[in-house]
Amino acid sequence: MSDYDDVWLIVPVYNEAQVICDVVQKARLTFPNIVCVDDGSRDASVSEIRKSGAHLVRHPVNLGQGASLQTGIEYARAQPGARFFVTFDADGQHRVEDVVRMIDRLRQEPLDILVGTRFHGDTSHIPWIKRVVLKTVVALSPRTRRMKLTDAHNGLRAFNKTVADDLDITINGMGHASEIMAIIDHKGWRVAEEKVTIIYTEYSMAKGQSLINGVNILFDSALRSSRR
Repeated sequence: MSDYDDVWLIVPVYNEAQVICDVVQKARLTFPNIVCVDDGSRDASVSEIRKSGAHLVRHPVNLGQGASLQTGIEYARAQPGARFFVTFDADGQHRVEDVVRMIDRLRQEPLDILVGTRFHGDTSHIPWIKRVVLKTVVALSPRTRRMKLTDAHNGLRAFNKTVADDLDITINGMGHASEIMAIIDHKGWRVAEEKVTIIYTEYSMAKGQSLINGVNILFDSALRSSRR
C-alpha cells in the first residue's frame, strides 16, 4: 500500500521509446498509478509502455499533447479512489521529488492546482530560447500575471478532483497550456506555484522546444491577449 495510491500521473507520449519505460518505472517506485497516452507513436513506445507497468491508452493517430492530456485526465478521473492528478512529461525532464512536494501541499493547503515554475534561483541552465519564449508569454498575458504565475507553459501540474472533473482541454496542440491558464482563471480555482527543477538532458533538449514552436506559442499568446 502506497501513501500515494490516490494519485494518478498522466503522461502524454509521442515517439519516446528510448526513455519512456525508464521514466515510468522510476516514477512508479513512488506513484503506482500512471496512465500513458500514446499519441500515435511511430516507434516502439507502446511496447515500452507495456513493459513499464503503466496503464496504456492509445490514440490511433497523432492528435497533439493537449488531446493526450485530456484523454489521460478523463481516464484517470474515472478510476476508483482517484483524488489527485499530475501531468508529467515522458522525456525525463520532471522529477518525482517535485511531484511529492506538490501533492503534499495539495493535501495540506487550501489549493486546487499547483503549477510548476522553473524561474527560481539560477536559470542559466535553461536554454535561452525557452527563457525568452516563456518570459514573453507571461509578459503578454495579463491573466497569467494576475494569477501571479511565472511559468505558464510548465508541463508539471498537480491538481485535485475538482479540477480534473471540470477540466476540458479543447486545444490539441501546444496552445493547450495557455488554455489551461484561461480555464483556471475562469473557474476561479485556487492556484499557486511550486518551485521545480527541470532536467535538461541531451535527449530532452533534442526533442524539446524548437524555435518554430516557440514562435507558435508566442503567436497564440498574443492572439489570446488581444481578445481579452
